Amino acid sequence: MRYRIKKETKPTLPTYGKYKAVAVHNQTIESRQLYEEAASRGMSISGGVLEGLMMTVADTMMRHLKMGDKVRLKNFGLFKLEIESEKVDNLKDFRAKKHIRGVRLHFIPESENGSPELYKDITYERDKTFKEE
Repeated sequence: MRYRIKKETKPTLPTYGKYKAVAVHNQTIESRQLYEEAASRGMSISGGVLEGLMMTVADTMMRHLKMGDKVRLKNFGLFKLEIESEKVDNLKDFRAKKHIRGVRLHFIPESENGSPELYKDITYERDKTFKEE
């Protein structure tokens, strides 16, 4: 995984002015390419059929997430929606329309003994094409 070193530029953060590593993303793999690639790995269905199945699974997942359910995909991980809200001093002062800022999707990779397979064997390489400050 390639990374760059960047300076924190948000003055409101306690880490303002400090340097941090950020991931470099090479490309975006679109769903069609992913389905074709997955189908070519010994499956007896086409990428088009797999795309139809995945679209159905995605729609079903979104419906369950919006209803407040968590969704676990075997060998991948757990998805859930979490609310981001401002904090209030008094419970009676809380108003959803005023204090809820939005919703975030959380993904927790499946792990065995606390070590997610997704993170195993990642190596880090500094992006030499990026001119750092």
